[in-house]
Formats: sequence, C-alpha cells, structure tokens
Amino acid sequence: MSVTSYPGQLARRFNQISTALIDAEFRRVGLDMTPVQYSALGAIGDQPTIDQATLAVLISYDRTTIGGVVDRLVDKGFVSRQTNAQDRRAKVLTLTEQGEAALSVAHRAVANAQDQLVRGLDAQERDELKRLLEKAVLAATEQRK
Repeated sequence: MSVTSYPGQLARRFNQISTALIDAEFRRVGLDMTPVQYSALGAIGDQPTIDQATLAVLISYDRTTIGGVVDRLVDKGFVSRQTNAQDRRAKVLTLTEQGEAALSVAHRAVANAQDQLVRGLDAQERDELKRLLEKAVLAATEQRK
C-alpha cells in the first residue's frame, strides 16, 4: 500500500483541501476569520455564556491555545469576554451583534466550501462519508481516553 493511500494521509489531505476551500470562501465574502475561529464562534453561538475551558473541549482544541483564538475574536469585535460571577477565574464568552452577523455569513461560506469538498460524491455517498468519518473519529477519541 502506498503511503499516500493510508487513511491518516488521506484524512490529512482532505483536511488541507477543506481548509483551503473554507479560506477561499471566507476571502470571497470578505470575512477575516480562520476555520478554527469559525468553530469557536459557532460553539459560542450554540452555547451562549460558555467558558473558555468548555469551548476548548467542544471544538477539540488545546486549552492553552484557545485563549489566543478567543483574543482574536474579541479583537475583531465578534465576542465579548466577561469574568464569571460564580468563578472569577473563568471567562464567560458571548457573541456580539457583529459576531452573530459574521457567523451567519460564515455559515453560508462554509456550506459552500463543504459542497465543493464533496462535489464528486452523490447524496448517498456524502451521507456514507460523513457516517464513516464520525465513526472513525469517535473510535479514535474513545481509544485515547
């Protein structure tokens, strides 16, 4: 078997292509955001008043590095960060109006990128790919625990 056909290598290449397509779509719509920032913004939108540690877990990102991601979202005006009244060590994150607007634009851009990513597959194959990726990620995640 060729090294380039190993599942991990294919996953890495698939991720590279996905990231490039998302970046291109964000540029096309004039959005200054990275895929990781999009994931963080989406998670904050889904769970208003989430804390940074929980955000890191939700988007599978390093707890140490998530602060920089949040800093950039705050600097862009997409997120507000407040000290948690119950735990002064924790920071509570909420979307700003600008963040909600950016997330709405980003959702459409990412949907376009994802359509491009799997354009060679029919609807059944797309569903099967997603199912298999979810299954592999879950199994790998469980194995690491």
